Amino acid sequence: MTVIDEHDQHPATCAGTVDPSGLPFLRARFTPPSSPDGFLRRERLTEKLDRALITPLTVVNGSAGAGKTLAVADWAAGLDIPVAWLTVEEADRAPGLFWAYVLEALRAVGVSVPEEVGSPSDADSVDRGMLSRLAAALQGRDRPVVLVLDAYGRVTTPEIAEQLEFVLRHAGEGLRLVLATCTDPLLLTHRYRASGELTEIRDTELAFTRAETVELLRLHGLYPSRSATHALTARTQGWAAGLKLCAMAARQSSDPETYLREFEAGRSAVADFLLAEALDPRPPGTQDLLLRVSVLERFCPDLANAMTLRTDAEPTLAALCRENAFVQYLGHSWYRLQPLFREVLRAHLRERAPGLETEVRRRAALWLRRAGLLPEALAQGAAAGDWEFTAGLVVGDLAIGQLFTGVHSADLSHLFARMSPDATGPAADLVRAACELAHRELEPGLHHLHHAEECLDGNGSGQGAPSPDGNGSGPAAARLSCALLEALSARLTGSPGRAEQAAEAAQTLTRDVPARLLGEHPEVTALVLTHLGSARLWAGRFEDARVPLSAVAGRKGGAQMALPRLECLGHLALIDYLDGWLGRAESRALEAGREAKRYGLPRRSGSGIGQLVLAAVLVDRDELDEAEALLEDMAGSGAVLEDPVTQASRAIITGRLLLARGDTRAALEAANSTVPAVVHSPWAEDQAALVTSAAHLARGCPEKAEKVLAGVAEDRPACAIEAARVRLASGHRDDALDMIDSLFGSARPGPAVTVRADLVRAQAAHQAGDTATVRRLVSQALLAARRDRLRRPFLDIGSWILPVLDTDQLRPLAQDWLLTGSDGHGSLGRTTVELSLPVLEELSGRELDVLRRLAQLMSTQEIAADLFVSVNTVKTHLKGLYRKLAVNRRSDAVRRARDLGLL
Repeated sequence: MTVIDEHDQHPATCAGTVDPSGLPFLRARFTPPSSPDGFLRRERLTEKLDRALITPLTVVNGSAGAGKTLAVADWAAGLDIPVAWLTVEEADRAPGLFWAYVLEALRAVGVSVPEEVGSPSDADSVDRGMLSRLAAALQGRDRPVVLVLDAYGRVTTPEIAEQLEFVLRHAGEGLRLVLATCTDPLLLTHRYRASGELTEIRDTELAFTRAETVELLRLHGLYPSRSATHALTARTQGWAAGLKLCAMAARQSSDPETYLREFEAGRSAVADFLLAEALDPRPPGTQDLLLRVSVLERFCPDLANAMTLRTDAEPTLAALCRENAFVQYLGHSWYRLQPLFREVLRAHLRERAPGLETEVRRRAALWLRRAGLLPEALAQGAAAGDWEFTAGLVVGDLAIGQLFTGVHSADLSHLFARMSPDATGPAADLVRAACELAHRELEPGLHHLHHAEECLDGNGSGQGAPSPDGNGSGPAAARLSCALLEALSARLTGSPGRAEQAAEAAQTLTRDVPARLLGEHPEVTALVLTHLGSARLWAGRFEDARVPLSAVAGRKGGAQMALPRLECLGHLALIDYLDGWLGRAESRALEAGREAKRYGLPRRSGSGIGQLVLAAVLVDRDELDEAEALLEDMAGSGAVLEDPVTQASRAIITGRLLLARGDTRAALEAANSTVPAVVHSPWAEDQAALVTSAAHLARGCPEKAEKVLAGVAEDRPACAIEAARVRLASGHRDDALDMIDSLFGSARPGPAVTVRADLVRAQAAHQAGDTATVRRLVSQALLAARRDRLRRPFLDIGSWILPVLDTDQLRPLAQDWLLTGSDGHGSLGRTTVELSLPVLEELSGRELDVLRRLAQLMSTQEIAADLFVSVNTVKTHLKGLYRKLAVNRRSDAVRRARDLGLL
C-alpha cells in the first residue's frame, strides 16, 4: 500500500466540493432511495436489521431485484441516529476516491469529521494516518454513526477492504457498517461471524413469504385466490422484483388471476429485467453457458462442460453463485437456476438459437445416462422430442422394469404417454407395450409386444435398443425386456403355460446380459418370477407357486425390489389364507404393507392382493365393517395390475362379506362374476362354489347347494366340509361324517378349515344326542380358533351351538372373543374384554386398534400409516368409537376407554 505523508494532504482543496480527481462530488450518491408506491415494509426484516445497531458489521447479500436496497433504506429512515449513505460505483476501486466519498457521506448527514483527519488528495492512494485519525474520531462519539455502503459488490480492490476493516475495528462503538451487496463482500466476514459480531441477511430471508406476497398484491389492488398466490410465490421463489413486475402487469390484464398463475415469463417485464440485469452484462461465454443449462432442472460443472464443449464451467458457476446471479448452489457440486430466470433463459435460447435446444438436451441426456441418472436422462430425451433415443435408453439400460416399480413409475408412464406415434423401432414398441400392459390394455399391449419381437428376430443388430456400454448388450437387454412383458401378459391373461415359457426364456437371456446391468436392475428378474408365481397360483399349483414367490419375497434390494416383494408377500399370504392359515396370512399381508410404507410406494402400486387378504381375514373374524371399509378403500385407490388372481379374490371376498351380512342375492352375483382367463382356476372355482352353496343353504335350498358342490367336493377339503354340512342339513348324517372322516391325510390344512370340520362333526353329534362328543369337538374348535379370533364358522354353523358354548365347561374358552355380554353369557358376536361399565355398543377390532393409537397421542395421519389404511377410513372408525363410547373428543374417548377397561 502506498503511504503519503499527511503534510502532502490539502484538505482545503479536496474537501467539500470536489473529489481527489478534481470533479464535483455526485450528491445523488449520498441519498438513499425513497420507498416507491406499492412498497411493503416487512417487519421481520426491520427487526433483523435492528441488530445492525448492536453488531459492528451487517451484510445484506441478495441477487439483483431482491429488495435489499429498499429494505435497508426504509429501515435507515426510521433511525434517530446519523445514517451516512453511499452508493458505490465502479470508479470507487481507487482507494483515495473511495475514502473521499466516505468522508463526504459522513459530512453530508452532519457527522463532525475533525479537520485534522484530512482528506485524500490522490485518487489512487490514501494515508494510513488519515484512516487512524478517522477511526479515533468515530470511536470518541457519544452515539454511533451508521455507514451504509450500497452496491458494495462493486468494490473489487482488496486494499479498500483491508482499510475498511481497519477503520471498523478501531472505531469501536462509534461506527456501524452496513453493506448491501450482490456478492460476498471483500471483507474478512468470517472473523465477525465467528465472534457473533455479524448480522447477515441473505437471499432466502429477503425472499417474500406467501403471506407477504398476499400483502404486496393487495397493495396493488389484487386479491387472487390462495392457489394462484402459492403458484406465483413458488414460481418466483419470493423474488421481490419479479413479484412487483408481475403485480404491475396483472393490473393491466383482463384476467389478473389467470395472469398471476400462468403468465408467460419469456415475454414479460420480468424477462426484460432479468436479461438486462443478469444476462447481458455477462461475457459471451458465460451467457452461452447460462442459456444452455437453462434446459436442466439441475446441473454440475461436468454436465455444463458437456453441453458447452468447454472446460471452464466450474469457476464460472462458482463465480455466478458468489455474485447471486440467480445461480443457486445445491451442494455436492450441483447447481440450479432460479426458476423464473430459467424460464426466461429457455425462451431466450429458442429465439436466439432455434434448434440448439434439441442438441443440448441430447448432449445432456447422454451425459446423464453415463452418470447413472436415468430418470433425468429420459426427461431430457423426451423434451428433445427424440423418442427413439429415449425409448432406447430404457430398453438398452434394462430399465423397463422401472415402468412398474418404485417411485418413478408414475412419472415414467406420464412421460411416455406423450411419445409420438411416429417413433418406430423395437425399443419404442416395447415401451408402448409396457405402458399399455401396466394399465391392462391387453390388445394394444400384445400387439406392440409382438411387433417388437418380430423386429428383433428379423434384425440381429437390435436397432432401436442401444447398448449402454458399447459391448453389444442392447439386443440381449431388449429380448430380456420382451421376456418380462411376455410373463406379465401371461399373468394378466391367466396363461400359466406362457408364463413358464417366458421365465425359461428370461433365465437363458440373463447369460447374455452384462452382470453390471443385472446388478443395477434386480427388479427385472424379480418381476419375471413374480408374474410366474402369480400364474402358477392362478392354476392352483400352490407349492410350485411358492418357489418363485418365496425367492423374491426373501430377497432384499432396496426401493427397486419393493414392489416385487410387496406382490410376492401378498400372493404368499393368499396361499396361506386359502390353506386355512389366517394368522400366517395376516402376518405376510401386513409385512407387505410395511414394505410399501418403508419405500414410499405410490398408493396405486401392484395388484393390492395383500389388502384383499386382510379383508378376507376380517370377514372370517366377523369384523364386517372393517372389511367393507378396506374393500372400499381399495376400490378408491384403483390398483393397477388387475390380474385374474386379484379379480377372483375380490369377487369371492365381496361375496363372503355380503353373505355374512345376509344379502344372499348380492353374494351370489358377486361370487359368480366372470373372470376372463385362458385357463380356469380350481381354487377360484372352489371358493365361488363355497359362497354359492352357502347362499343357497341360507335360502333354505339344500338341493341347489348340493348340486353346486357336486363337481368340486372330491379331494378338496374346504368344499368337502361344506358338502358335508349340506348333507347334514338334508338329513344325511352318516354321509356327512363319511365325507369328513376321509379328508385329512398327513398334510392337515389350517384352522380356518379344520375348525369348520370339527363343527360339522359336532353338529352331527348334536343331532345324535351325543353331548360328550359335542363338547369335545366344540372345545377342540374353540382352542384352534381362539388364537386367530376365527368367529365366522361358529356364526355359520347354526343357533344350536349357542347353548353348548354357554356352559360352564366351554364358556371360559369362548369368553373375551366370541361370546358377547358383560357376564360372558348371551349371543355370539365380537367382544374383547368383559366390560365393567355399560357401553352403547361393542367396539370392533379395528376401532380398538385406532383407540390404542389415540392413547399414544398419534395423529390421524400417523394412525392411518400405522394401520395401512386411508385417513378417511380412520375418520370413519373414529366416528364409530366416539358414538359407541358416547363422547365427542379424543381425550374423552381415551379416558372413557380406560374407565371401561378397554386400555
